[in-house]
Formats: sequence, C-alpha cells, structure tokens
Amino acid sequence: MLPHTRALIAASAFAFMFERKVAGVHDHASGRDLLIAAEVRGNRLQGRDGDRSSNFTGTPAEIYDAADNAFVSMKIEGRNASGFDRATSSHYSLTVTDQMVQLYDHSAGAWFAFSVQVV
Repeated sequence: MLPHTRALIAASAFAFMFERKVAGVHDHASGRDLLIAAEVRGNRLQGRDGDRSSNFTGTPAEIYDAADNAFVSMKIEGRNASGFDRATSSHYSLTVTDQMVQLYDHSAGAWFAFSVQVV
C-alpha cells in the first residue's frame, strides 16, 4: 500500500468513527505533517489531500481517491476497522485510540502510526 493511501485511510477512519473534522495528519513513519483534511456528514465522507492536490470522498464501503482513480473499502467495528486497497491489492486493519491511528498494512507486514489533528 502506498504511504499516502495509509494516511488517507487513517484520516477517513477517524472522521467516520468520531464524526469530527480532521484538519491534518502526522505520519510517524516519515516524520511529516500531511495536509489531509476529512469530514463526515451523515454517512458521507468529504476529504482533501493538499499534498497531492486531490479529493477523496465516499462511504465506508467505497472511498474514492481521485488522484489514484482507485477505491478503498472500510468495515468499521467500534474503534477498529479493516479493508482493502484496490489500487495495490492490499489488505489493512487499524485501531483508533484518542487521536492516534495504528494501521497494519498486510502487504508491507508492518504497523504505521498516525496522529490526527482535529478542528
């Protein structure tokens, strides 16, 4: 899975689970603050990846990343989620605690941590 997809998933999961606006994401693996914003209204996600000048949108079942022209699925169960990135045929699982998202990328065989900044 691509690093920007992991960050997009982390922001989306947080927005869906807590129904709070995400104003940014810190990727602990790269040490970078990413320009990713996300918001959920009803069951509909609206997001913006400023680093890639692109939008992402959808529902948990189908999140569309316009820059990659690809879909990511997400199944949410409490503060856990899992899904599939169709662009790279990669599965993932994640857990959210407070403002931290821990994502396991099955294709990389590794955990990735993201701090979420909220509005």
